[in-house]
Amino acid sequence: MAIELENSFSTGKSPDENWQAILDLERLIPAVEGGKVIERISPDSAKAEIAVKMGAMSMKFTGTVSVIERDDAAHKAVLQVKSREAGGQGYANADITFALADGGGTIHTSAQITGKAASMGEGVVVTVLTALIDNFTENLKNI
Repeated sequence: MAIELENSFSTGKSPDENWQAILDLERLIPAVEGGKVIERISPDSAKAEIAVKMGAMSMKFTGTVSVIERDDAAHKAVLQVKSREAGGQGYANADITFALADGGGTIHTSAQITGKAASMGEGVVVTVLTALIDNFTENLKNI
């Protein structure tokens, strides 16, 4: 299942402050509800896991989060998430594009999801992803 989402957010912070938070994976990953850093692989990559509740099901995904593109002058970055469902056959991969402006910015998410998560249906997946992004953007104000 392929999902495309576009979200805008406001933090009240300067683009430079938001930029530093987005590029610091040890601060960024825990800002996603259920997310935690397992190990820092390099300055631009980390092993991570996330626990997600989808309807009555709870799932854990483990994988990597990497900064694959960055334009410091434009405050634009692309993060790539590659994860597999723990104990399952599914995966959740995404390219997440941050474009920052004064006081906030936009997040474009292009996700590919398979397995149990995809079996919940597109409506449930979109609702869960949107809630995760909304929660993350609120947390971004404090990191």
